[in-house]
Amino acid sequence: MNSVTREILLSFWKVHILHHAAEGPLYGQWVIRELRRHGYEISPGTLYPLLHRMERHGWLKRAPRKDAGPRARKNYFLTDEGRSVLRLVRRQVDALHREVVSRTRERHR
Repeated sequence: MNSVTREILLSFWKVHILHHAAEGPLYGQWVIRELRRHGYEISPGTLYPLLHRMERHGWLKRAPRKDAGPRARKNYFLTDEGRSVLRLVRRQVDALHREVVSRTRERHR
């Protein structure tokens, strides 16, 4: 994968993560499986830094299970800031879809 492709895919992955975090808590291995289900190949070495970056931006909050040890699975929750970002992204994706997909289909009819 070249650097341009990777940069674009990182954006798609972030949107997926925000979307699913809005539905409920998520954790790294689940995200990897979900992204693979959509055809994206992502390694833990890519995903976990991405989750941590989203946490630093204030979009996600990480919380270990209360009864677990230090290496236990961490759940990620969408924050209020993350919810605001997701609303913005949804509007932008809708506008992009209308321009890139819908208009292209209309031109090819």
